[in-house]
Amino acid sequence: MNTKSGPLVSVVTPVYNGEKFLRECIESVLAQNYDNWEYVILNNASADGTLEIAEEYSRRDSRIRVFSNDELLPIIANHNKAFGLIAEDSKYCKVVSADDWIYPECLEKMVGLAEANPSVGIVGAYQLSGGSDIWYVRNIGLSYAQSVVPGRDICRAHLLGTLRVLGNPTSVMYRADLIRDDDEFFPNPTQEADVSACVKHLRYADFGFVHQILAHERIHHNRATTSSLESNAYVSAEISDCREYGDWYLTRREKEERIGELLSEYYAYLSVSAFKFKDREFWNYHIGRLSDLGCEFDRMRLYKGIAAKAFDSMLNPKGTFQTISKRVRMYYMFKGARLRSY
Repeated sequence: MNTKSGPLVSVVTPVYNGEKFLRECIESVLAQNYDNWEYVILNNASADGTLEIAEEYSRRDSRIRVFSNDELLPIIANHNKAFGLIAEDSKYCKVVSADDWIYPECLEKMVGLAEANPSVGIVGAYQLSGGSDIWYVRNIGLSYAQSVVPGRDICRAHLLGTLRVLGNPTSVMYRADLIRDDDEFFPNPTQEADVSACVKHLRYADFGFVHQILAHERIHHNRATTSSLESNAYVSAEISDCREYGDWYLTRREKEERIGELLSEYYAYLSVSAFKFKDREFWNYHIGRLSDLGCEFDRMRLYKGIAAKAFDSMLNPKGTFQTISKRVRMYYMFKGARLRSY
């Protein structure tokens, strides 16, 4: 494919206080083998040097367009605003979070797969994630022989919890017409709305996958993912997606059983949290979150879970510690990081 005459790709970076890593992010876009791109950087009322860095690069390269909010927007609202700024003639949209970067062949490989398979609405790839002493490859699980998968199949697998390849925004590319079809491409205000968008928009489109590491996701403590992990927001988001989109991909029985499994996981987490002396704000959040999901907070279920955990700890303290440690590691490996920059 001729990367100079190929379809226009809108690269998007919504960013809040991203001066520490923004240069590396921008440089990774400038280093792409694929040339026909524009770059939209939306500064979300940053208080550091983010805007100055972005404007410096825009003066060097006319393909970079910089916008800035006067007031701070919520993370998802800022992403959706950024989607609305892409060029009318762009065919694809690629988000690059401000503390991440993409490898030089990223756009070329993703556009090449999408152009060869017009039914594909979202393209994913492997992603290297890490920082400090945690390093791993995300989005594994698809057979190497599979580069295009029906959207229904990939969403069924995701909702049932058997496959995690939808990835975060830095590891996927969206077809721009899917973005234009919806005023809010990320369909809810949670930090997991990027996955919800994939489940929503793959109903009538296929999922493409490049079996190559094309993006790097930096994991560090100053990110929205930390609060998501601490509040176990991923489980509640999965319940929400099952309720909202499950009828498209699952039988009624599958949907009910899966929601039941996720609620059991949720209460198991709450039971463990009871031993950590969480404050009123923590419990109010989860009571409210369950209410948002259409589930009344079941105190008796929580008490039974607490009793079971206490009994298990007394019988097998070493095993309990190892189990909790393993679950923490698995969360980092398979849940991964989501949206960290505004």
